[in-house]
Parts: sequence; structure tokens; C-alpha cells
Amino acid sequence: MLLQSDTQLNQKSYYEATVERDSPAPALQGEVRADVVVVGAGFAGLSAAIELAQRGYQVVVLEADRICSGASGRNGGQAIVGYASGQGLLVQQLGIEGAKQAWNMSVEAIALLDARIAEFDIDCDRVHGYLYVAETERKARALEAEMQAMDRLYGLPTEWATGSDVQRLIQSPRYCAAAYEKKSGHLHPLKYGLGLAKAAQRLGVKIYESSPVVDLRRGAKLTAVTPQGAVTASFGVLAGNCTLGEYGPRVAPEINARIMPVGTYIVGTAPLAPDFCARLIARNAAVCDNNFVLDYFRFSADYRMLYGGRVSYSAQTPARLQERMATRLAAVFPELSGVPIEYVWGGFVDISMNRAPDFGRLGLNLYYLQGFSGHGVALTGFAGQLVAQAVAGQSGRFDVFASLRHRSFPGGSLLRMPSLVLGMLYHRLRDAF
Repeated sequence: MLLQSDTQLNQKSYYEATVERDSPAPALQGEVRADVVVVGAGFAGLSAAIELAQRGYQVVVLEADRICSGASGRNGGQAIVGYASGQGLLVQQLGIEGAKQAWNMSVEAIALLDARIAEFDIDCDRVHGYLYVAETERKARALEAEMQAMDRLYGLPTEWATGSDVQRLIQSPRYCAAAYEKKSGHLHPLKYGLGLAKAAQRLGVKIYESSPVVDLRRGAKLTAVTPQGAVTASFGVLAGNCTLGEYGPRVAPEINARIMPVGTYIVGTAPLAPDFCARLIARNAAVCDNNFVLDYFRFSADYRMLYGGRVSYSAQTPARLQERMATRLAAVFPELSGVPIEYVWGGFVDISMNRAPDFGRLGLNLYYLQGFSGHGVALTGFAGQLVAQAVAGQSGRFDVFASLRHRSFPGGSLLRMPSLVLGMLYHRLRDAF
């Protein structure tokens, strides 16, 4: 899931180029009262606002930039069951039954995403089907063991292929094993997010753009302060990964160091022939490898290859980004060598230390949702539902996630980024060798 990005790169986003946004919503002016104030107009914040409004709450959403201008509007568009941490960590912390409950909620998240698309008539190029691939024999054995465990313990059947049979699912010389499943898939994330925003507004939710929260006063009532106004509410939801931003230490210092931005980037090619696309990737599936530093890709509705994979751990956009991404793409699909790249964009994944989602409470009336670690397209929407249930006094399912233990990244504010660079370099070397 992507967050803030280089402005120049974002201007080259395929998603922004293929939607027509409404005129900007006004910035907050003056003092406003509400039942709930939500910080962040992305998938999580908008989903929470929808669920709360449907329960009769008066909701105000504050967005620092534009609706879905961050993670929710420029991610890889892959809606995936499960968690970036894998089930092993959940078993360690929650036990097998708790891990199964968490898994089932990730499956429910996919169903909820589809239900919202249907309920609010959101045209967002939704496709079902997902392909996991491995590029070495060692990684193939790991992928096969994982897929067998997911079927046996969690009821996720997959279609398995190895050797030359892999070409039936994906025509690439890079991969020696593949597993296909039908629950996950992909969509146009910005179309989906803008559809959620319109649904929320129809339900009476007030959305203010260009309204960053610069301070948050806590107590029996919460007051979220913006440069030109303030919202006072009984409950608050931090749903914008706001602890990564300029005002994070002031708004939520307790959790500011528990997530880290990792840059990731996507290129979009010129349109390709539909039959050619169908030959390269069977069933129009989204694809992801099982490296620690992974590549992910799919075809858009207008038959462009959308390929993500280059990462940056230092908050700096890599040099010669388009050239390097084109080289990586050609290594996966040699037939795409020389195909024009028409879009290049990027942003930050918000990862937690253990790559598990980090949901919880600060005091009695302030909730936070962060640490989706690349699995946010479906899980953010479900998180919004969970936090709405918790606000309404039904916190049992929210507390499954709130009970997960998280640690801050080491090194404090000055050294945690260099520490992450070193740690991720280690994993890149493991992937390479």
C-alpha cells in the first residue's frame, strides 16, 4: 500500500490519468462538532466513515491532501487474502484458533470489498484471480509448503504448477513454480476509492480536503486542529498513517515509531494486444513472487502491464528509475523488452516491524489503523468496519488485532531509517543468493 510520493512521479500515475476527479472539497474553516472525526480519506478512513454513518453517527473526515491521494490512490491494485506477516506470526501470538479467526476475517475483507462495489455501484475494473510465483527451487519448495499449509489449515485451495507446466499459467522464463487461487484479485484502486468517497458523502459524511491535522487534543472529547479550523468529537479514528507525516509525533507520539515508510514504484506500459496479454498471464490474474523484496504486476483493463518492484529504503527516489524498472520487467517477460513505458509513479508502503497490521486504541476514545504492510487494498476496508463496530461498543473482533504485540523500529528518529536500509539490504542479498 503506497503513501506519500514524489510530486513529479505522481503526475505520471496511470490511475490519476484514467479518472476524472470532482472539484476539490473545501478545506476546514472554523470550528465544527461531530460524533466522530476521521483522519485520512483513504480506504480505511472512508470505510470507517461509511460504516459509522450507516449506524447513525455524524462523521467528519479530514484529509491532508486530496481524497485517496496517498496509499489508496496509487497502490498496485492487488486485493489479497491474508497478511504480509504470514500466518506463522499470528499463530505465535494468537494461537491456532486466533490465527484462523484472523485468516477468516481477511477472507471476509475480500467479500466486504465486493459487497461495497455492488452496493455503491463502483466501476473499478474488478477481477478475481491471483498467482503466486517462485524463481528458484528453494523458493519453490517454500511456496509449495506454504500453499499446502494454507489449504490444510485455512481452506485456501490452489492450483499448483512446476517446471514446464508453469508456462500454462504465466509465460515467463523467470519462474519455476506457481500457485493460482481464486479469492484474491485486483482492481483500479483510485476508481474504487473515489467511489467510496461519493458513497460516504451521500450518507451525510463531511469530507474536508487540504486539512492536515496539526494537533490533537485528547480528553473526554477530542479536538483535531487543522491550520484553519478544528473538529471536536466524542471519538476519533487515525486512518491516514498520519504518524508518518510531519505532524505524526505531535498527533500520536505513542505509535509514531511503529511503522516505517518504504518506497515502492510502478510502471505502466503502452497498451498491448488483448490476446497477447491473455497468453502472458492466464485468466488475467494478478501476480506476486515470494521474495522478501517482491515484484508484483498485472494487466489493467485497457491491457497495459502495470509492474511494481523497485524499492527504496532511504526515502529517496532511485536514480534512472524508469530504465531500471524496464530492465526488471524485461527479465520477467522478454517479449516486453522495448515496449514503451508511458507511466511511472511511486510512494511509500507503511510497514510494521513484524509486517502484521497494527490496530488499537489510545485512551478510551481514539482508535488507530496502520501497518498494513502491502496488504491494504482489502484489509483497510475491513479495518474501517472493525473500528466502527468498536466505536459502537462491539469491539470483540477489533480486539483480535489490537492484541497483537508490536515493537518500534530501532534507532529512534535519527537512526531508524539507516537501520532499516541495512536490514533490508540483508534481505535483498538473501533473495539474490
